[in-house]
Amino acid sequence: MRTDLNTVARQAAHWIAEADGLVIATGAGMGVDSGQPDFRGNEGFWKAYPALRQAGMSFKSVASPETFQRNPALAWGFYGHRLALYRRTVPHLGFQLLQDIGANLPAGAFVFTSNVDGQFQKAGYPSDRIVEVHGSIHRLQCQDWCVPDIWSAGAFTPDIDAGRCLLINEPPRCPHCAGIARPNILMFGDWRWIDQRTRQQQFAYNRWQHATPNIVMLEIGAGTDVTTVRQFTASSGRRFVRINPQHEPLLPRQALHMRSGALAGIQAIYAALVERGFIAAEAIEIVAPEAPPDDVRGACMLTPDPCGKV
Repeated sequence: MRTDLNTVARQAAHWIAEADGLVIATGAGMGVDSGQPDFRGNEGFWKAYPALRQAGMSFKSVASPETFQRNPALAWGFYGHRLALYRRTVPHLGFQLLQDIGANLPAGAFVFTSNVDGQFQKAGYPSDRIVEVHGSIHRLQCQDWCVPDIWSAGAFTPDIDAGRCLLINEPPRCPHCAGIARPNILMFGDWRWIDQRTRQQQFAYNRWQHATPNIVMLEIGAGTDVTTVRQFTASSGRRFVRINPQHEPLLPRQALHMRSGALAGIQAIYAALVERGFIAAEAIEIVAPEAPPDDVRGACMLTPDPCGKV
């Protein structure tokens, strides 16, 4: 497998070395090497959080505007735990390696992510080069959509009863109507998500891509449960490298597949770029990732953290 990985990495490095710009397209698997949970379907979800199985609640039923209306303490127990988790998560080395690769291209790199965790911003990527296609947990909006406004969640510190996955303190409030605020995230069955921030990000991406003739995409950790990122790369008509540990029986013609986790795939491509002299050997030392601390892996037994669509 290692030989296959390195062979694909060299081909990917060849594409990148010829490119003008790089798109970094990521799904939930990008955060696994930072210690974030990764769920594949309800069984994976319930395996990590058995209390939800006992409650008969799927991820989709919890991660919905209906839950905010019916049980805001549970809804904010769910999202408050995720907010606290993402705030203390440290981005893994792969973020830095990708940033260094982009810095060596004429047009740089642009991020397209379905993750709502804000990890690219935390890793130092410029905010005007990121599309958060499903929104951000670090932004809030009114759950009743009284006005189409979005504001920072920075002033809100959730206090969670981890055993019951309930918010103990007061939920954040809308500054316009004093109603309960919710994360500015596209949820399941969501018709009230305010997408103005994401639309502005997509407009910036469109300008960049139209001005960048030769773009290569790295699709990293994008699964088949939430297909936004896969649809984005496959429909782009551009060459892309899919980094995903799962078997890929139907790979698009313009794609390569690296069957690996996010960090291992990124490291292999980076090493191949160093090998061909595209990146200076001493630029960044590649070391094996350390195991994340236990508290980053998740604690709230009623709260998941798919870090994908919602």
